Amino acid sequence: MKKVVLAYSGGLDTSIIAKWLQDTYKCEVVTFTADIGQGEEVEPARLKAQAMGIKEIYIEDLREEFARDFVFPMFRANAIYEGEYLLGTSIARPLISKRLVEIAEEVGADAISHGATGKGNDQVRFELNAYAINSDIQIIAPWREWDLSSRESLMNYAEQNNIEVDYKKQSKKSPYSMDANLLHISYEGDILEDPWQEAEDDMWRWTVSPENAPDKPEYLELTYDKGDIIAVNGQSMSPAKVMEKLNKLAGAHGIGRLDIVENRFVGMKSRGCYETPAGTVMLKAHRAIESLTLDREAAHLKDELMPKYAKLIYNGFWFAPEREMMQAAIDASQENVCGEVRLKLYKGSVSVVGRKSKNSLFSEKIATFEDDEGAYNQKDAEGFIKLNALRLRLKSLQ
Repeated sequence: MKKVVLAYSGGLDTSIIAKWLQDTYKCEVVTFTADIGQGEEVEPARLKAQAMGIKEIYIEDLREEFARDFVFPMFRANAIYEGEYLLGTSIARPLISKRLVEIAEEVGADAISHGATGKGNDQVRFELNAYAINSDIQIIAPWREWDLSSRESLMNYAEQNNIEVDYKKQSKKSPYSMDANLLHISYEGDILEDPWQEAEDDMWRWTVSPENAPDKPEYLELTYDKGDIIAVNGQSMSPAKVMEKLNKLAGAHGIGRLDIVENRFVGMKSRGCYETPAGTVMLKAHRAIESLTLDREAAHLKDELMPKYAKLIYNGFWFAPEREMMQAAIDASQENVCGEVRLKLYKGSVSVVGRKSKNSLFSEKIATFEDDEGAYNQKDAEGFIKLNALRLRLKSLQ
């Protein structure tokens, strides 16, 4: 290996990996840091990389591409894994993998590298997505090679090699393993490794506790066009700006906290905590506008496809042909998903309190409990019921 492109966050793991790659492979390391809305400055990663003698440093603002081409298409599907997880980490990996491969080609690198452990899902996601773009790409996964087996051993390695880390060396607690982007922030490790232990309140970064949220609800209006939010409270916004705004508004009301035990693709169960303020609001609102504008059978078919679609994203198959095929069907269903949704944010909950659309399939004249002036003939229901009951009546004769 002469040159390797490393997905570099500037944190503990990837800083150590940069040094380890230099020492182990005697190679030149190129770092790639993606700003996908993690809410922290990414420029410090440049200084850390330079301190290790790295010459080629890529730092890119991918927030709009991430929101527009990955998060928004996923929310058109109402994707949610195992009934709870809004796929915040999963959906970020395809974009990072894509840029890793592209940069490797630009700089003539022999391989790419990542900081995912050999126990987690991310190693699978990074590598499946990379192989989908370049089948011959070489991948170095240090966690599957080195003998650094714990957070403490990483901290010792950092100290021995004068690698700067973002917490006090005298701290007795290893940091949480965290991942953040526009859609969410995740927490694993430390006391969370015991599923019985409640997460510490000072762990959460984006949301206030529901108990301390404002006592007065806040109302919010979202405007949709073809299944995507295009305005918040009447103000037009780009996809990334929509998510930034919703994270701020919903987080202030304690919306979006989640504590789950999930089934990893590699086979083990894992306990994690997530904050997804914008995503929680987006899912609720999108289902509300679809309830008004989407045909019943189209909506039900989408709900049948969704678990498979979500599982593909969770497991790292964003670029798989079956995901792309389902995306085409999902996008076709969104042609008339346009209109406004009104929501109420209050102490950890988001409620739909209104929806309207020029494409609405809701007919007040037919649905009314008052006189419908012949719009619906209630006598027709008798034949409808008897036809649907025929097989049940025949079965009862056995």
